[in-house]
Amino acid sequence: MQVRQERHGHDRLIRLPEVESVTGCKKSTIYRLMKEGKFPPCVRITARIVAWPETAVLGWIQMRIQGPALGLKGVGHA
Repeated sequence: MQVRQERHGHDRLIRLPEVESVTGCKKSTIYRLMKEGKFPPCVRITARIVAWPETAVLGWIQMRIQGPALGLKGVGHA
């Protein structure tokens, strides 16, 4: 998977529906994992809007995929 940052030279922020779509996780799981330090933190855009750096989310996905191959316990498929 090519990361857009490489192509455009900058990262983009993605909102919760897209984060849910690419990770397969629902809102409650994403926020629980963030609280546990196991998911990239969101960026506050305004007082009521948050988003995630796309490269951070894609990196998290790659770590989940590669976890078992790297011998990491508890980082496999959910």
